Amino acid sequence: MFKKLIDNKQLVINPPVFITSILLIISLIAVCLIFPNKVGGWFHVAQLAVTENFGWFFVITVNIILIFALYLAFSKFGSIRLGGDEAEPEFSRPSWFAMLFSTGMGIGIMFFSIAEPVSHFFNPPRAVDGDIEAATQAMEFTGLHWGLHAWAIYAMVGLALAFFGFNRKLPMTFRSLFYPFWGEKIHGWWGHIIDILSALATVFGLSTSLGLGVTQISAGLSYLYGWEITPGIQAIIIIGVIGIATISVFSGLDKGVKLLSNANMYIASGFMLLIFILGPTLFILKGYVQNTGAYLANFIDISTWNDTYQGSGWQNSWTIFYWAWWIAWSPFVGSFIARISKGRTIKEFILGVLIVPGLITLLWMNVFGGSALDTILSGDLTMVTAVKEDISTALFVFLENFPMTKFLSIIAIILIFSFFITSSDSGSLVVDNITSGSYGKSPVWQRVFWSFAQGFIAIVLLWGGGLDALQTAVIITGLPFAVILIVMCYSLQKGLKEEMNKRDKKLKSKQEKSYKDIISDLLDEQQNN
Repeated sequence: MFKKLIDNKQLVINPPVFITSILLIISLIAVCLIFPNKVGGWFHVAQLAVTENFGWFFVITVNIILIFALYLAFSKFGSIRLGGDEAEPEFSRPSWFAMLFSTGMGIGIMFFSIAEPVSHFFNPPRAVDGDIEAATQAMEFTGLHWGLHAWAIYAMVGLALAFFGFNRKLPMTFRSLFYPFWGEKIHGWWGHIIDILSALATVFGLSTSLGLGVTQISAGLSYLYGWEITPGIQAIIIIGVIGIATISVFSGLDKGVKLLSNANMYIASGFMLLIFILGPTLFILKGYVQNTGAYLANFIDISTWNDTYQGSGWQNSWTIFYWAWWIAWSPFVGSFIARISKGRTIKEFILGVLIVPGLITLLWMNVFGGSALDTILSGDLTMVTAVKEDISTALFVFLENFPMTKFLSIIAIILIFSFFITSSDSGSLVVDNITSGSYGKSPVWQRVFWSFAQGFIAIVLLWGGGLDALQTAVIITGLPFAVILIVMCYSLQKGLKEEMNKRDKKLKSKQEKSYKDIISDLLDEQQNN
């Protein structure tokens, strides 16, 4: 399919995509290394330019995607099975959900589950009247950022890749999503450009997550053992974790990623259960119901809010960053979800990706964030101070409110490591798949290369501007990809209509054949009589 595909058992790539992506990544890294004192300012200016001028576009995009996802789930297209009518799921539902959850948001929920609700409490997005309203609004916006919109983005990208990959037998890369428009032209330069953008979005989205993960790991080690947090220590942690992830890369999807994802789910479930039992259990239960209800009741209001009249800049730092992050992550998570979802109907796929991980994520945020807010409402402002001073240590300060503090903190670090490894592992598989043209038989060293590339980018961005640099990289790469996702929705609908027409014709043909067989049998019976 790709005439320039190199396959000599040492290199399997789609050269225009692989080489261009590498050159663009090297260029950014070179700029960060050559101008280390200026990069932070440049990133800040770039981030403001995108968020101030295109924040409204991100808001519209994620709402369109969610509406379209629900439409597909409950439309006639919901009965289409990914991989064909005879396809069967490769993984059980528990394993499927485990891989969805751990790959989709693992590092993020560890980093922000305490910090975000507390941040929204002392710095509310909109004017509030008292602490109770501040706490309610904090959990509403946390639900917005981690709920249905985020998982809808993953669901639609995963569905499109799975449909065109399994049902249309096209390469499982983003260029294939535009086949209804361009036909065989997707194998030309327009297709290369789309795959390059998806590769860059994936790499920088993953690098941001890895950067957040190592920031929290190093902060936890410093908080527990007094280690000095330096860029060198963070670099060593990233390289060490990626080295461990290499073992999983050699094992492949069925063994490495599946086993790690299941392990993540068990550890995360046990960790959350301990906080639930040892913490304000009744408050968490009541809060989960109330906060979920408030999130749904005010859903349209908060999901279309654009900070138009206040102009505080709050939305740019939070909501727009999240929408850009989920969009930038969508090639990675969507590709991974697509690969593990063969055999599921579109309705099962969309509702499964939207509801189950979404409810679990909201439960996690309520267990941790709700517990932190409970201590604040009780008059203890320790968490407010901790988040203001260093957002990355918030989780470990929070755990001081519980018995077995050191044990829980160690479990937290292990869990972050585990999510870190899973993201690096599965991410390298996805980027390699994109840059090899979905060849499917690339050598292991290529996946290892992409795994270390993600880590190296995270190191350079942390050196060049810290968390602000990571956020800027995500927002900038997320913007062009948001445009692609809008077009993707239209292309997917067009492809699904063609699929339904084929299925209807096939069914009609079977019925006509059946009628002919019945008539033939009746005629034969009459002749015999």
